[in-house]
Amino acid sequence: MSEFADSPDRVPLRTVLVSMAVMWLCYFLLTTLRGSIFGFDLQNELLWRRGLVCLAGVAVTFALWIVVRLFDRQALWKQVVFAVVLALPASLLVAQINERAFADVEGKAIAQLGEKQGVSLRLDEAGNLLLDLPGVQRAEDAASDGTITLARAPTGADRWRQLSGVALGPYFLLLAWAALYFALLAGAQARAAERREGEFRRAAKAAELRSLRYQVNPHFLFNTLNSLSALVMTGKAERAEEMIQTISSFYRHSLADDPTSDVELVEEFALQRHYLAIEAVRFPDRLRTKVEMPAELATARIPGMIMQPMIENSVKYAVARVTRPVTITLAASEEYGRLVLSVADDGPGSPEAHQRGLGIGLANVRERLQARFGNEASFESGPVPGGYRTELRLPLVRHG
Repeated sequence: MSEFADSPDRVPLRTVLVSMAVMWLCYFLLTTLRGSIFGFDLQNELLWRRGLVCLAGVAVTFALWIVVRLFDRQALWKQVVFAVVLALPASLLVAQINERAFADVEGKAIAQLGEKQGVSLRLDEAGNLLLDLPGVQRAEDAASDGTITLARAPTGADRWRQLSGVALGPYFLLLAWAALYFALLAGAQARAAERREGEFRRAAKAAELRSLRYQVNPHFLFNTLNSLSALVMTGKAERAEEMIQTISSFYRHSLADDPTSDVELVEEFALQRHYLAIEAVRFPDRLRTKVEMPAELATARIPGMIMQPMIENSVKYAVARVTRPVTITLAASEEYGRLVLSVADDGPGSPEAHQRGLGIGLANVRERLQARFGNEASFESGPVPGGYRTELRLPLVRHG
């Protein structure tokens, strides 16, 4: 893996390079504009040298970033201290590059200034500023004119003071870039934290949905095994065999899906038909089933087995408690862009019907809806004239 490979909580390398290029481009444009306004001579020669210095500045800033990025995960005050300290040698390096790039142009500029003033000014190889006086003989060369040294090239401490003065501009420029980088870094870390938080939330939500879904299976298995046991004990072998086959088909369908995923409404209704077929073996003369599902809602997606506890309650509190036939109705409809699911029966609506909403099964349905849809879903369960009805209202989702 590359040393500079992007990390979710770091500033991308491309963004870093763009920020450096933009900063030094602004510096190039501003210094060029200043030179044009003040009418500096030799603009053409200054231009390409200034561009060269800016390219060198990008390289120095990149080297500074390589060191600064080592402290990306440190406290902000440490980052600031490191940037302030590290920018010092970096700005001195830029200043030295700047002086060398413009050294020969400086001599030409001084010579042109002397011509405008009617005198001969020049820089010697050591960097001393000289004034040539015509008619004054120099001791080392009797045939030439005399020369006066106007300013000696800085050495020692003076040289460092001069270099520091030149480095002052690049220093603040590098500090400005460091401040920009820290701002970009803070933004990248905040976005990475948000992504991690979102992943943790999704993982927790998936775990909750999986746990709630798995609560359904043991409860259903307990009921069906009791029914199967009753058939075996009463000698109804053919019905027991039929029930085993139906249970096998039911579990083949119910365990095939991801517990956290949604299923199409047509699949959910088919699964519940399997369950009702199992219970019909137990209550052949009492259980009646009615299904109302418009074809246009067949592909709507809902949490898998969300209707299972509702139907179990109807079997337990309606079919099993009476000796007459009871009809359980599974229905789906669309109202104002929302999916409405209901399970109703025409069994005894009271007094035990009031206990249905207090059981584990319906509490599971309520919690699954809350985990999956939050406040966008509603749940109502209670006795109605002629029986009992449980209704779910949830967002109409056709994909995902």
